[in-house]
Amino acid sequence: MLRHWFMSTLFCLPGVALAGTVNIAAEPGALADALKTAEAGQVLRLGPGRHDGGLTLSVQVALDCAPGAEIVGPGAGSVLTLDAPGIHVFGCTISGSGSSGQDIDSGIKLTENAQGGLIEGNHLVGNLYGIDIHGAENAVVKGNIIEGRSASRMNDRGNGVHVWNAPGTVVTDNDISLGRDGIFVSSSTGNEFTNNRFHDLRFAVHYMYAHDSLVAGNVSAGNHLGFAVMYSDRVVLRDNLSLGDRDHGVMLNYTNESLIFGNRVEGGPEKCIFIYNAHKNRIEENWLQNCAFGIHFTAGSERNTITGNAFVANQTQVKYAGTKWVDWSEDGRGNYWSNYPAYDLDGDGIAEGQFRPNDAIDHILWTQPAARLLLGSPAVQLVRWSQSAFPSLLPGGVVDNAPLMRPTETYSPLWETQLNEHPGN
Repeated sequence: MLRHWFMSTLFCLPGVALAGTVNIAAEPGALADALKTAEAGQVLRLGPGRHDGGLTLSVQVALDCAPGAEIVGPGAGSVLTLDAPGIHVFGCTISGSGSSGQDIDSGIKLTENAQGGLIEGNHLVGNLYGIDIHGAENAVVKGNIIEGRSASRMNDRGNGVHVWNAPGTVVTDNDISLGRDGIFVSSSTGNEFTNNRFHDLRFAVHYMYAHDSLVAGNVSAGNHLGFAVMYSDRVVLRDNLSLGDRDHGVMLNYTNESLIFGNRVEGGPEKCIFIYNAHKNRIEENWLQNCAFGIHFTAGSERNTITGNAFVANQTQVKYAGTKWVDWSEDGRGNYWSNYPAYDLDGDGIAEGQFRPNDAIDHILWTQPAARLLLGSPAVQLVRWSQSAFPSLLPGGVVDNAPLMRPTETYSPLWETQLNEHPGN
C-alpha cells in the first residue's frame, strides 16, 4: 500500500532527519501542543478518541490515526490546514469545518506550500468541502470516504474534492457523496481522477478550464449529471460508468481535442451524451443505452469523429438540428444502431447501405412536442416513407455510411466492484 511505502521511505527524503514517532492521547490541546514542537519527518500517532481540530500543519509530518481517532474542528474555518511540503494524513475521521463557501472551509485544506501531500484512508464527514487542494502540486488523495452535507440545498454545499491550480493532482479509489460536485477542478493541468465512486451529487466530475488530464474507471450512480467537461482541452475520458444519472451521462461544453472512449451510460438520463460547441473530439466505442436521447449534438460542433459507439434502445438515438450532413463513420467503420434493420451480404460486419437516425418528422417533434399526437396518422407515415425512398428530401443531419452489425461490448469488472463493495450502498 501507498501508506506502507510512505512510512518506509519518508525518512530517506532529502532534508528529512529520522525524527521518530510521537504518541498523542485524545486530550484537549494535546495535538496542538505536539505540532508546536514537531520536527520534520515525525509521525504523530493519534490515539483513539476526540482530538481538537482547527489546526495548521507547517512542518513535514505524518498524522497517523489509530482506529477510533477523530479530529473535530470548532465549526469555523478548516479542520486541518496543510502548509508544508510532503505532509501525510492517514486513517483519521475528520469533521467540524466551518460553513464559509467564500473561504472554502474544508475538512482538509492544502495550501500552495503543501506540494506532494498524501491524504489516504480517511473518513471526512459533514464538512462543507471535503478536501481543498488550493495550489498544491502533485497531491495524492487515495482511498478516502468523503461524505458532505445533506441538509442544505445542493448548490449551497461544497465539493467533495476541490482542485484549483494544482498540477499533477491524483484522486483515486475514493467514495464521494452528499456534496455539490464530487470532484471540481478549475485552472489546473495534468490531473488524474481514477477509480472513484460518486453518488448523491450534482455532478460527479466537473471540469472548468482544466487541460491535459485523465478521467478513467470512475462510477457515477444516481447523480444529476455524470461527467461534465467544460472549457477544457485534451481531456481523456475513458472507461467510466454513468448509471441512472438524471440529466446527462457525459457533457462536452466548449471541449476540444479530447478523447471520449469506452464509457458506458445507461439507466435513464435525458441525454447519454450532450455535445455543445465542442470541436475536434474523438468519441469512440461508448455504450449509450435507455436515454431519452443517445447523443444531442448542437451549437455548431464540428470536426468531431464519432465511430464504434453502440446506440441501444434510446427513445431518440440522435438529436441534431443542423442543415448539412455529418458523417458518423471513419475508414469504413461506423456505429451500431439497435433500431436499424441491418443486413450484411458480404459478412464483413458492416451493414449494407446508409443509416440516417433522424428525418424531417424528428425535427418537427423537437420544436413542437405536441405534434406527437399525429405520429400514427397516414400523412406522417407517408412523409417518412417518402424520405426513406428519396433521401434527397431529408433536411440534413447525421448519416452513418458504415453501420455496424454488432455492438462492441463496453463493460469493466471494476465497475461491479465499486458498485458492490464501496461504502454507501
